[in-house]
Amino acid sequence: MTTAVIRLFLVDDHPLVRDGLRARLGPLPTLEIVGEAGSAAEALEGIAQARPDLVLADVGMKGMSGIELASLLQDRQPDVRVLMLSMYDNPEYVQQALQAGARGYVLKDAPAAEIVAAIEAVAAGGTFLSAAVSHRLFATQQPRPLLTPRESEILTALGRGDSSKQIARDLGLSVRTVEAHRQSIKRRLGLEGQSALIKYAVEHAREFKNS
Repeated sequence: MTTAVIRLFLVDDHPLVRDGLRARLGPLPTLEIVGEAGSAAEALEGIAQARPDLVLADVGMKGMSGIELASLLQDRQPDVRVLMLSMYDNPEYVQQALQAGARGYVLKDAPAAEIVAAIEAVAAGGTFLSAAVSHRLFATQQPRPLLTPRESEILTALGRGDSSKQIARDLGLSVRTVEAHRQSIKRRLGLEGQSALIKYAVEHAREFKNS
């Protein structure tokens, strides 16, 4: 039983990078490099003609980025899978790439075996993130601090700009009780001072509104 050859299209605005990828990936019997491009705009035309199974695209290119290319391909040629290649493990880039339709994100300095594994996983319909990328991505996704329903109500009210007196009146509490809840919220969130609490409430209270 023979293994299907993966038709691969390379997109990077640095010729040396494309040369290196071709040297590393070209000799492999399971891969066939059917085209390459030095820009995302050039790639759109080349991909339409070559009809690859998978596009290996750099994230940061001049003009149109690899992330924008992934988004366009998702609309125009949804059968073509995109694997992002980047020097950066920035979680924001990773999230933007996945939201744009990319199926994976691998680092340029990854071992050849990891890049091949990523290509094979994405071509088979799966997803792939480099280990370093996964670590940074999930490290930034901290769990939401746990507040009681009453504390969530008070934080939401603080985010609206309500005073302790107004909150007490609206919730049928004493001002002293509201102040006690404010202190508890600060402890749970690790905040120092009233200004830090108000700033957090304005920025994050919506997250707790339906707690």
